[in-house]
Amino acid sequence: MLTRLNVRIAAHILISRTIIVIGVLALGCGSPDTRTWSTEARSPDGKMIAHAWTTHPSGIGTGDFGTFVNLNWTIGSQSPTVVLTFSDGADQPGGDKTVGINWLSTTQLELIYKGKRTIEFEAIKCHGVDISVRDLSSATTNTLH
Repeated sequence: MLTRLNVRIAAHILISRTIIVIGVLALGCGSPDTRTWSTEARSPDGKMIAHAWTTHPSGIGTGDFGTFVNLNWTIGSQSPTVVLTFSDGADQPGGDKTVGINWLSTTQLELIYKGKRTIEFEAIKCHGVDISVRDLSSATTNTLH
């Protein structure tokens, strides 16, 4: 027969386990956008901004490793447009995951990186800006315009 003491103990055990499960889930499911590095550069006329960053997942099954570059106008409320992505997954070799941003003119953007990396997406033109990508380790430039 259950006494009031046994019911209270069972309730305390259930509440304690629930709190522990919620805590573990909260810690394991952090923000998928943990930025480990970022940089940005404005165009010479100040009308555009290029922003680059690297993310790492912060929890179980959250997010994806990667390096991204987007381009946006400096005024207005529009969303930025992704112009370059690298798949820097956990299975990829370590090393420099940064991307250099060089504005050659108000309509020419050069993105530079080093090392063997897998490009997932590369835009060649966005918002009237011609985009070139160059791997400094192999001295190759991708210009498809």
